[in-house]
Amino acid sequence: MIMSDIRKIAQQHRIKTSKLNKTMLVRKIQTTEGNFDCFATASSNYCDQPECIWQVDCLKLAKQKK
Repeated sequence: MIMSDIRKIAQQHRIKTSKLNKTMLVRKIQTTEGNFDCFATASSNYCDQPECIWQVDCLKLAKQKK
């Protein structure tokens, strides 16, 4: 998901988007929605949340961090 789309979601939750990178912004959104702030932390490239809208980017970033 591109940053402009992520910022739109953040604005819907009244989250200030300045000075937050993609990972931190998504985690802030996750927390605000009452979810785990687990974006880009998937170990072994596995996620048990198949309906998460962040899953594709999450797994891609987690893999890059290895």
